[in-house]
Amino acid sequence: MSEDNPEEAWSPLPPPREEEPPPVPRRGSMVLGILLGAVALYALYFGTTAGIAPDEGYKTFLAGPAALIPIAVYLAIAGALAIWPRTSRWGAGLLFGLGIFILLGGGICVMALSQMSSRI
Repeated sequence: MSEDNPEEAWSPLPPPREEEPPPVPRRGSMVLGILLGAVALYALYFGTTAGIAPDEGYKTFLAGPAALIPIAVYLAIAGALAIWPRTSRWGAGLLFGLGIFILLGGGICVMALSQMSSRI
């Protein structure tokens, strides 16, 4: 047993630990990212896809994929901000805003379709 060996020095203190650097402070508000992200995505979506409605005659050459381009750009920007530690909260808020955009958009679509079925 090492406790019986009087030559070993006994220390009541644990060995000193190496100090870790302080964590990088995270900036940005997740709630602000959610609110501004959802609103900005609706503005971006309706602003860039205004000319592809069937009654407009499909004026753009990207008539089909044009509906997905704003969402892809938004997702790329939000993902890049979520990966970078300094803006991870802001990026996470933007990604939550995308989820809210999809949920609200689905609800609005179902509401519009249910009103259209009563007119037919």
